[in-house]
Amino acid sequence: MNPLFDMTGRLVLVTGASRGLGFAMAEALSDAGAHVVLNGRDPATLDAKAEALRAKGSTASISTFDVTDEAGTITALDAIEAEHGPLWGVIANAGIQHRSPIEEFETADFERVVATNLTSCFVLAREAAKRMGPRGGGRIINTVSMLGTTVRPTVPAYIAAKEGLRALTRALAVELGPKGILVNAIAPGYFATEMNQALTEDAEFSAWIEGKTPLGRWGQPNELGGAAVFLMSPAGGFVNGHVLAVDGGMSVQV
Repeated sequence: MNPLFDMTGRLVLVTGASRGLGFAMAEALSDAGAHVVLNGRDPATLDAKAEALRAKGSTASISTFDVTDEAGTITALDAIEAEHGPLWGVIANAGIQHRSPIEEFETADFERVVATNLTSCFVLAREAAKRMGPRGGGRIINTVSMLGTTVRPTVPAYIAAKEGLRALTRALAVELGPKGILVNAIAPGYFATEMNQALTEDAEFSAWIEGKTPLGRWGQPNELGGAAVFLMSPAGGFVNGHVLAVDGGMSVQV
C-alpha cells in the first residue's frame, strides 16, 4: 500500500455507520488498514456490518450510542479508548432529515434536526479534542452537504444545521490546528444509498439529478470512501479547514 494512504494501526470512530455513506467511509478506512469503530443505535445491524468487514480481514468493532445523548457519547468514547487504545480520528456522520413546508414546520422538529446534525458534532469534536490534543494530534471529519451553500424548499432545519457545521468545521480547524488536530468536512452530493432508494426509483427526480450533475449520474457510496481516507491519512497532513465536495460537479453547475 502507498504509505501516503496507509491507515494501519489507526483507530477511527465513524458515527452513523450502519449503512449508506457512513458505512462506505468506514469500509474504505478499514481497507486502508484502520481499526474502525462503527456507531449507530441498532447493535444487530452494526454487528452484521462489522462482521462483513472482519470477513475481509479488517479490524472492526461497534459502539452503540445515540449521538444526541451527550453523557452517552462521553461514556462511549471512554469505553472505546479503554478497550481499543487511543482514537486517531472521528467522522461525525450521523444525521437525520425532516421535510415540511415552513408554515407547518414545528419548532420541535427543527430543534431535533439541529441537535443531531450540528450539536452532536460539536460535542463529539470537543470530547475527541480533549483526548487527541495531549497526545499530539488527530483528525476530525464532519459530513456536511451540498445543501447549505445551495438550497431546496422544505428542509430549512437540515440546511441551517449543515451550513452551521461548515462554519463549525472552520472554527475548529483554526482552534485545534495548533494542537495537531486537523478538522475538515466532506460535502456529498446525491448518492444512491438505501436512504435515497425512493428517490432513485422516482424516474422524474432521478432524471433531474442526472441533468443537474455534470457526470450525468448518481454517486455510488464507495466513491465517497476515498475522500475519507485522503483526509484521515498522511496524504491529507496539510489539509485543514477544508470542505471537500464529492458531488460529481453538481454544486458548481448553473
